[in-house]
Amino acid sequence: MSLLERIDACHRYDLRKFKPFLVAGERLGYVRHDLASEFGKFPSVFTNAAEALQVKEHLARFDSRTAAINTVAQELAARGIVKGWRNELFPVATKFGAAPLFDLERALVPFLGVKAYGVHMNGYVRDGDRILLWVGKRADDRPIEPGKLDHLVAGGLPSHISPFDNLMKEAAEEAAIPKELARRANPAGAIAYRMELNGHMRDDTLFVYDLELPADFTPHNHDGEIASFELMPLDAVERILAETEAFKFNVGLVVIDFMIRMGHLTPERADYCDLALGLAGPY
Repeated sequence: MSLLERIDACHRYDLRKFKPFLVAGERLGYVRHDLASEFGKFPSVFTNAAEALQVKEHLARFDSRTAAINTVAQELAARGIVKGWRNELFPVATKFGAAPLFDLERALVPFLGVKAYGVHMNGYVRDGDRILLWVGKRADDRPIEPGKLDHLVAGGLPSHISPFDNLMKEAAEEAAIPKELARRANPAGAIAYRMELNGHMRDDTLFVYDLELPADFTPHNHDGEIASFELMPLDAVERILAETEAFKFNVGLVVIDFMIRMGHLTPERADYCDLALGLAGPY
């Protein structure tokens, strides 16, 4: 596994396995054919046609769509089809900043393949000319990628909270970063990817932040999602990313972007353009 293969893996999918998921004529996601059949068993909420799975037109308001779709989600969870219920609602919209068409239980997001958003923060320390990155190890009971390496702070973006406010919340819960320190985090762009993961379509955008931390700062996890932290030189982080599967699947994208912006990866590399341009994906 090279760095470029790490990027390519986050942009790999086969649309033949899926059909479009439509709401009010807009494609909001992609759903696997067999799961579309499961949703089609609720004809008062969904129409499962050959060309697409659609939400019924009579569910024309945000509240009615949200209630109806999440009632179906609860039934599919009771049947054991939807797993990992989170009791957390994500907004579903045509694009970021647009009014959401409905809110969706987080566990169902990959089942419908809708666009989801998250925040990822590179927490780093300068040691002379070196840059060291704080790396977390995910707890073994996490529903996605348990035990994998992760960022110091990262999390999905729920309804009714801004990316920066969510970052502040996650920074306190995941790493015990004081608010006055966390507020120094700088926005550093966004990274999008679309991929198949565990048989579902993941269509995510990650808002990226950088935070330079003092050398005497030590993170502590409060929410049980991170088992431990380690401060690693970028050389070691690069080696782990390129040679192992130890990192959570999407963290590599953000870290490669960080290594480019920090000058750790330079144009002297033969694959530099492929890495820098490949982060944008094929779409």
